[in-house]
Amino acid sequence: VQLQASGGGLVQPGGSLRLSCVVSGFRLDNYAIGWFRQAPGKEREGVSGISIRDGTTDYADSVKGRFTISRDIAKNTVYLQMNSLKSDDTAVYYCAKHIGPYGSSWWLPAVYDYWGQGTLVTVSS
Repeated sequence: VQLQASGGGLVQPGGSLRLSCVVSGFRLDNYAIGWFRQAPGKEREGVSGISIRDGTTDYADSVKGRFTISRDIAKNTVYLQMNSLKSDDTAVYYCAKHIGPYGSSWWLPAVYDYWGQGTLVTVSS
């Protein structure tokens, strides 16, 4: 099982980035995928989650209306479109495989069993 996150970089406040998470080694539509982030000195927090099978999505309050999670099953890829970025969004972003199709506790790292390596997003002028 592998998850490969990419798409991070340096962007000015108000700008946009699209992160990608390419997965392999398991059947994507049997699971959910989550995006997490961790800023220096802070705990890892759930940003968004998606049920691959039915497209159900969830977002942290801090990113609602600005971030959009989506999936392309044919490409084994999950995306996180991030718009109106703020300095508070600066963090290393990780994608992770949920232990099952989905669940009400999507934001908890403990319900994910495989993690990508992370991609750094820096929002700064």
